[in-house]
Amino acid sequence: MFVKITVLIAYFLTVLVIGLIARTRWKSSPATYFLADRKLGTLVLIGTMVATNFSAFTVFGTSGAGYRDGYAFFPIMGFGTGFMALTFWILGRKIWKAGRERNLVTPPELIRALYNSPALSFIFALVMIFFTIPYLALQPMAAGYALEELVGLPYVYGCMLVTAIIGLYTLRGGMRAVAWTDLFQGTIMFILLLVSLIMIARHHGGFVVANQKVMASWPELFSRPGGSGKYTLGIWFSYILLWFFCDPMFPQLFQRFFTAKSDRNISRTMVLYPLICTVVFFMPIAVGVLGRLSFPDLAGKQADRILPMVLTLISGDAMAALVMAAGLAALMSTMDSQLLTLSSIFTHDVVPLVKKEKNNNSLTGRMFVIFLSLAGLALACKPPATILQIATQTFTGLAVLFPTVFFGLYFKKVFPLSAILSIICGEIALLTFYFKWIPSGIFLPVVWVMIITFFVYLLTHIVLLQKEKAFEFSLPDCLYRPYFYLLIGIFSLATDFWAWGESQPVFMGVPLWMGYFIVLSAAQTMVMLAWVRKD
Repeated sequence: MFVKITVLIAYFLTVLVIGLIARTRWKSSPATYFLADRKLGTLVLIGTMVATNFSAFTVFGTSGAGYRDGYAFFPIMGFGTGFMALTFWILGRKIWKAGRERNLVTPPELIRALYNSPALSFIFALVMIFFTIPYLALQPMAAGYALEELVGLPYVYGCMLVTAIIGLYTLRGGMRAVAWTDLFQGTIMFILLLVSLIMIARHHGGFVVANQKVMASWPELFSRPGGSGKYTLGIWFSYILLWFFCDPMFPQLFQRFFTAKSDRNISRTMVLYPLICTVVFFMPIAVGVLGRLSFPDLAGKQADRILPMVLTLISGDAMAALVMAAGLAALMSTMDSQLLTLSSIFTHDVVPLVKKEKNNNSLTGRMFVIFLSLAGLALACKPPATILQIATQTFTGLAVLFPTVFFGLYFKKVFPLSAILSIICGEIALLTFYFKWIPSGIFLPVVWVMIITFFVYLLTHIVLLQKEKAFEFSLPDCLYRPYFYLLIGIFSLATDFWAWGESQPVFMGVPLWMGYFIVLSAAQTMVMLAWVRKD
């Protein structure tokens, strides 16, 4: 126990020291505190992009889903999240350019600049804050699970400890501290997830042998629709679609586009992202699958603890603590970014409506960091569902914002009413599905919700154009690129209905259909690289 605690203290102190070294002044400008002076190069940008997007959900939620559903969850996360990188090119470069030209700091500021509507900007800000707080709570939730399993620290105290550490260096350091700690924690997460998979596989006779043992007892974990039978074709398609629309709308990921030193940094990040997603998501899912050999009877939320449970069982104290640092790294690197971005939104888009003036320093934002930390902690103390269930609902609420951003960046003439109605109708639709007033059928609610948001936006836009007798309906320029349609073709191939229910043949212990998605990710990377070079 002493060794475990010593290792964890050393890890926490390292993160705090990095945050202290990279700190900003207390009265620094908003661009310095929230955006690191817009000077992040490719290495730090991709490190912070990856780390801020790969959260507690990646390590704990994904391993839990791997335990419950098997390798069926791998393409949803590996290919699905990697395909989302296309939005770095479609949205990210334009967001970067607008932010630099207009000195923007937050996503709602961009919306206000595009639509010239304080009301729309305020609605956009409220949606981002409201749906990110539950996602924020996932991080201390996972920390509580990990520390309880590893060192016996009561769940609530584990939540409080990690929240306090993250709040401390975020409060003091700003984006520069967050970006550098993200790079460190993202590297730690990758290395130690790999170590954990190797350790668990060796414990059961090697990766191939361990998978053979799992297949003998739970063959459903090696095919679709997965262990619980829920990944039907419709659900499969829904999740991949969800990541594409929701991920760039994460406030902490959206704001990263403003921080890049140039649009080339964003392009390089996009090209590398699918490869990183494929490798990173495979590891916790495989850990969850192999975890069945040690703990065969976990159910529901219990499965989200499979990683710390297995490591505590099979490894020595020092190694168990080190590997669990991977999970802590993932959740901390997301939570610090969420705190920083939401505090910037509060400072720039909510406070000015009350004070009627814009803040000239970051002190208000720092104070809101404390409030958000406590709000996330309060929700984490009594989690209402599994990590995956919470994430799915909150992600859909954020995905509703996608049409507003996309059309605002590409249409020559935009109307605030189109965006406002799109957001309101989309969120109302989400509520009707959440309370089960309307069944979602074969799909997740996100499919119907996105159809509604796009339809309402475009219908209102066309009506208002006709009303003003200025009908110049323009299509986004990305739709004129052949590369876009090649990528849509790759996306459509991801629903491989012809291989449904198949677990054979097996290669190196895993079903061969998993290799199909690795090939799709590689094809996506090549097409995006060609697009970048052409443009």
